[in-house]
Amino acid sequence: MKSFIKSIYLTFFLITLIIPVHVYSMSGDVKTEEFKVEGVCSMCKERIENGALIKGVKKAEWDKETGMITVTYNPEKVELIDIHKAIAELGHSTDKVKAKESTYKKLPLCCQYDDGAHKH
Repeated sequence: MKSFIKSIYLTFFLITLIIPVHVYSMSGDVKTEEFKVEGVCSMCKERIENGALIKGVKKAEWDKETGMITVTYNPEKVELIDIHKAIAELGHSTDKVKAKESTYKKLPLCCQYDDGAHKH
C-alpha cells in the first residue's frame, strides 16, 4: 500500500513538472520576417545584426548583397516595428524607419551608404 501511495505522489509530482513546460513551449510562437536595411560592409552587417537582437528576437541575419535582413522573433514579446526602430537608432535606415541624420553621420565613413559607397 505504501508503495502505491508513493507512486501516486511521484506521478503527481512529475505531472506538475511536465505540464508547465509543455504550456510554455506552446505559447512561444515565433515569426520570421524579411525587410530591407541600408548598409555596405561587414562592419554594417555586424552592427545591423547585433542591433536587431533586442528582447524577443531569436535570430537576425543581414545579407550584404541584397540588403535584406531576416529576423525570427516572438510577436508576443516584440513588435516588428520595434526591430526596425532599433536598427535605425544605430544609423541604418530600414524600409519603414529612416535613421536620424545625426546618427547616420556617426557611422564610419565606409558604412555611410548614402554617399554612393559600394558594397565591400
